[in-house]
Amino acid sequence: MCILWLHAVDVVVYLLVMAIRGEMSLGAQVPVPQAQDHGGPSIMERFRRMLAPSFKGESDPLLAESWMREFEKIFQVVRCADGDKVTLATYMLQERADVWWASLLRTRFEDSAIDVAWDEFVRFFRAKFVPEHIQDRMEQEFLSLTQGSKTVLEHETTFAKLSKYAPHIVADERRKAKKFVMGLKPSLRMRLVAFDHCTLDEALSAACR
Repeated sequence: MCILWLHAVDVVVYLLVMAIRGEMSLGAQVPVPQAQDHGGPSIMERFRRMLAPSFKGESDPLLAESWMREFEKIFQVVRCADGDKVTLATYMLQERADVWWASLLRTRFEDSAIDVAWDEFVRFFRAKFVPEHIQDRMEQEFLSLTQGSKTVLEHETTFAKLSKYAPHIVADERRKAKKFVMGLKPSLRMRLVAFDHCTLDEALSAACR
């Protein structure tokens, strides 16, 4: 009888041990929470997610300016530090533009892009791909710009693209709005010219009514 009782105790102990082992095994299957990386993704990872455009050195100055504007927007979104801007932008240069930048690095900056300030890069970039004589031509095109057969919104798009070549006009919002109104079709111009529009947005809104 005693032997049977001891045998029963052994069975119970055995079952308890197996149960504990089972719990440990089940517990091992539960994933352990990983420590959070409070630093977040790197600047390069954030930059790549923006699908930044490449630039091959095309001869179209508006394309070059558009590329620069796109990068300015991307830098704002990813909160790019000034010291990283040139490295990220030149990462997207290809073909003719890449050859130009590599040559400039060797001759001007001893192969180190880290020491190049963003404003300095923009100055070199524009001198190469938006040369002064082209900027002068674009300024004249802006000064003589009229709506023609374009819609008001199409005219405003062209106006915005060319306006950067005449900073002495667009720096003042009232002058900018007046220049826009004076380039509209005669029927629209006559309707709007009597109003003193403080901003281009006001003039555009009035022209679209």
